[in-house]
Amino acid sequence: MATEDRELDVRTEAPARRHELIFETYTALGAGEGFVLVNDHDPKPLYYQFAAEHTGEFSWDYLEQGPETWRVRIGRVANAAG
Repeated sequence: MATEDRELDVRTEAPARRHELIFETYTALGAGEGFVLVNDHDPKPLYYQFAAEHTGEFSWDYLEQGPETWRVRIGRVANAAG
């Protein structure tokens, strides 16, 4: 059935490069697939960017919420149009 989600750890990436990597990873997902984002802060601004640009097309589930590490599963909704 489902395979384990790929982990994308952006903690060592330059802040200016992080969103680019995250959206590249998201764009490469098939319907129903996801990845786990690992970050050194709450990626709430990223959530708002996803909500604005991919309304109804993504899922966002916190797996770990700090204080030093945040892990969020970001997925592409299986029944999303597009």
